[in-house]
Amino acid sequence: MTSKRLQIILVTMFAIAALGLQPATAYNSNSVLPTWANSATIYEVNVRQYTEAGTFQAFEANLPRLQKLGVKILWLMPIHPISELNRKGSLGSPYAVANYKGINPEFGNEADFKSLVKKAHALGFKVILDWVANHSGWDNPWIANKSWYHRDGTGNIVPPNNDWLDVAWLDYKNQDMRRAMIDAMAYWVKTFDIDGFRADVAAGVPTDFWKQANTQLQAIKPLFMLAEDQSVQSLLDDAFIANYNWELKDLVKAIADGNKGRANFEALATNQTFTYPTRSFPMNFITNHDENSWSGTEFERLGNAVSAMAALTFTYPGIPLIYSGQEVGNTKRLAFFEKDLIPGLTVANSTTAFYTKLVSLKTKNAALWNNSTAKLVPTPSDNNSVIVYSRAKGTNKVLTVINASNTTQKVTIDLTKLNNSYYIFSTGKLVTLKKKLTLTLKPWQYEIYSSKKA
Repeated sequence: MTSKRLQIILVTMFAIAALGLQPATAYNSNSVLPTWANSATIYEVNVRQYTEAGTFQAFEANLPRLQKLGVKILWLMPIHPISELNRKGSLGSPYAVANYKGINPEFGNEADFKSLVKKAHALGFKVILDWVANHSGWDNPWIANKSWYHRDGTGNIVPPNNDWLDVAWLDYKNQDMRRAMIDAMAYWVKTFDIDGFRADVAAGVPTDFWKQANTQLQAIKPLFMLAEDQSVQSLLDDAFIANYNWELKDLVKAIADGNKGRANFEALATNQTFTYPTRSFPMNFITNHDENSWSGTEFERLGNAVSAMAALTFTYPGIPLIYSGQEVGNTKRLAFFEKDLIPGLTVANSTTAFYTKLVSLKTKNAALWNNSTAKLVPTPSDNNSVIVYSRAKGTNKVLTVINASNTTQKVTIDLTKLNNSYYIFSTGKLVTLKKKLTLTLKPWQYEIYSSKKA
């Protein structure tokens, strides 16, 4: 996918709305957050670039390492065969699916995938698949059914836009195609016992399809459903548990660039408090496969603010994401259509320790859990360059303080409602905070105070 992704998604969404395919009324979703996802962190797996071999078997050897990292949900980028017709680069995009019930031979076979899922489950992980419902590859067998796709005036199947020329745009007015799509999704749940889906370009598919699919899939087993979208409210109302927090991602970039600070952050947090249904939440991130390949690594985009912004994504309401290589501080943009190995994955370092500690902080403090009703509460201070907020669930409390600037800042924080004993994230020491807390923070320095030690 390209850096034009959000613009394309919005254009596609409006086109679908114009066709009258979005339902006029919201449903009551039967998606329920699985208990295993309460405190989970998502880890996105780029199988192709993960190891020299680029196989399920080779990735499987990394499961104990990821178990130590503490992540719970393994999101695998598309594992299906990739279409050869009109493919981009020598290996093509994994989002150009040649067979919805097939496995990319680069990665292995069905037995290899079953082994991976079984071992992941044995170690306490859950596995979700990247699902591409908006479009297929050009040599997918479904192409034989022209009525399953959008066509031009002369009856030729068309791509979703002029950039994604390696894929063909599926038409959800066709009920046979809908049934085939749901059948394919159910196949992976029933045959391989996967635990959910990340829906690519979710807004490019009518909401009523996701409702239809979700109703049938959730009847098999409780699933975690993640939508690549933040524009269509009914997707959360009707089918999905989580969506992309693009708003926070963009604000984090603006903060790192020195353009926006505390007021903008507090406004976003307040707005998102009201827009998310009770059982749903955003996925927070500073990088993923699209950001890394098309916009640059987190170090290119955020500079010295990387650690502070990562800490923010773990203490902000929602579920945090770690992308392959993020946990070792990968500074390499990965080629999207070619083999491009992530360096240094097997060698733990200070960045690994940092993310392990953040995952532990989230796991141990109920105020930060994904199912928590602990809203973000801006905390009064005397410095607008410092972001200060708290979250509380019963007696569990977490206070986050971030110098959102590239200069040293002194701040005094009003803790009238938060005076208590806390563990300091940076040192692990237990301290008692009184009614006022005064700190001098270096550029981009942050501190987290929590009821439970990370």
